[in-house]
Amino acid sequence: MGGLGGDLDTDDSLRHESAESLWECGHRALEYDGDLASARRWFGAAYVEAERTGDVAVMARAVVGYGGLWVHEHRTAVAAGLFEGRAAYVSTLVAAAGLDPEKHGDLALRLRVRAAGESDYRVGRSETILALLDEARASPDPAARIEALSIAHHCLLGPEYVHLRRRLADELIGEAARAGRRGPMLMSLLWQVVDMLLSGDRHAGRRLAELRAQLAEGPHLAAGFVAGAVDVMLAIRAGRLEEAEQLAQQCYELGTKAGDVDAQAWYVAQLVAIRWYQGRLPELLPMLYATASAPTLSAVDNSLVGAVAVASALAGDRRAAENALASLRGSGLDRLPRSSSWLVTMYGIVEAAYLLDNRHAAARVYGLLLPFAHLPMMASLGVACFGSVEHALGVAALTMGDLDRAMEHLREAVHRNLALGHWPAVRTSRLRFAEALDRRGGPDDAAAAAAQRTAAGELAPPGESGATAHSVTCVRQGRRWRVEMGARSVTVDHMVGMLHLAVLTANAGAEIRSIELVAGVEALGRAAATDAGSAQALLDETAVRSYRQRVAELTEAIDGAGHRGVAAAVATMEQERDWVLAQLGTGTSLAGRRRSFANDEERARLAVGRAIRRAVAQIDRADPVIGAHLRASVHSGMRCWYQPAGPVA
Repeated sequence: MGGLGGDLDTDDSLRHESAESLWECGHRALEYDGDLASARRWFGAAYVEAERTGDVAVMARAVVGYGGLWVHEHRTAVAAGLFEGRAAYVSTLVAAAGLDPEKHGDLALRLRVRAAGESDYRVGRSETILALLDEARASPDPAARIEALSIAHHCLLGPEYVHLRRRLADELIGEAARAGRRGPMLMSLLWQVVDMLLSGDRHAGRRLAELRAQLAEGPHLAAGFVAGAVDVMLAIRAGRLEEAEQLAQQCYELGTKAGDVDAQAWYVAQLVAIRWYQGRLPELLPMLYATASAPTLSAVDNSLVGAVAVASALAGDRRAAENALASLRGSGLDRLPRSSSWLVTMYGIVEAAYLLDNRHAAARVYGLLLPFAHLPMMASLGVACFGSVEHALGVAALTMGDLDRAMEHLREAVHRNLALGHWPAVRTSRLRFAEALDRRGGPDDAAAAAAQRTAAGELAPPGESGATAHSVTCVRQGRRWRVEMGARSVTVDHMVGMLHLAVLTANAGAEIRSIELVAGVEALGRAAATDAGSAQALLDETAVRSYRQRVAELTEAIDGAGHRGVAAAVATMEQERDWVLAQLGTGTSLAGRRRSFANDEERARLAVGRAIRRAVAQIDRADPVIGAHLRASVHSGMRCWYQPAGPVA
């Protein structure tokens, strides 16, 4: 089996030691230092030397050690095949050798436990490892019991196993305390932290503080990497998004140093959360595509495909968004493995379905998520959080058109996100709650929606709540538009969404109904047909007269200013005149008659949302900075508005 060496082996400089001493170095690197990369090198060298000398016991211990602290550390097909092939070969040797369990420990059981954990995890199940766990509990070998508990726990990170995981973690900490080994004690504390975070336990901070106290006594790279990732998540919850991004970079560097195969994926997941709450998710599309198809991504992690679907939809690339969503739905959403990223994957599907108006997908996810309404949507071991599942349920119900149910969930989402201290998620839930109120349109709903938006505005990150140094202006130039923001300027093609953006950016902070935006675009293209039974006027006669008078005043003022050479004043007044003319176009037909429209607000909401997303996407391709600003600043729904989201460097 020497030919199976490959990446499991190490350089020749480690081959001058005995197999036992090489294994001891690997054991110390793994258990005491949490240095996964170094441990793999030492264990690989120990295996090669033990195989050369025929030491079956060290071969077996080296294979077990090479498995690492986690399950599924060997991700590529080649690496996994080599590792599992070597483990199977050693298992036959151990069985034939009849090693004394009192001297060598229960190596046969430990090898079977590792093999069961690897195979179960990759397909998102736990039956085999749980059956072996009962056998391990009866083993006199404490190492076999500790490893079986930790591996089984890792295979049970799906949301349906909350209570079972807690019991396993409590059992593990008892075994670790009796064994008196630092590595298992840190792992048991870490699993308890993870369990409490994934269940939304309000006392998770206490256990996290205990883990940090243990790490303060001596570094452990692997456990420190997880603790650092949790710090990133907590900074995002607190709304400290710039700080969170800095911490994410530091965490990535620590994970890389530790040799953790998830370092890149966790970093991307954290950036997804940060950019999502900044309104800048499409910026990550190149990174998302690359990471989602990386061979080192976990076999049971589909969350980045969900992020691709959402980011593509936000960027106006409907085809890419629908492709990603269809790939997730596959032969059935219920067949996606219930891993630690499952809830986040479902949330990605919900948001993509909302943006694509896919009611069927929203309804399917709603049914799958409903049993987990009480949980937060966490990625992996608590490395990123997207708020309460109640929020996803509310968005799904909103997409389905069940407004009363949507408001019930979103109201509860606000409460649960407040309990989590997740301020960006509170803000997002309030805004969606306001949208549901707008769409229902009850007697008191407009006031309630305004109150929710006001409360959401109070939670805006610094620089987002008021006027800013740089706002966007859109100026029509024939079949093109000039889009300006501060010193930045870009020219893009005409499309319907640019008309909507021109109206919104000319009236920063003002709410404008989608149906008014649609009516304005239609009026610019054709005279409106009047239906006295179902139509209503957009502008009354007084407003029309006022607008026309203002156009005359501005024209006269522009002519006068132009003769005096006051260029800046001319530009300002021309922009105002363009806006007033656009308003006249919204309210009147080309023949000067008042514009009428059928009262179909839902269709208008969908049309305006799609048109604005397409327009922002083309601006983003021309200037990502302006595009990012618009994604963060423009809201589309029953009511639309442009609220500049902060100055841009």
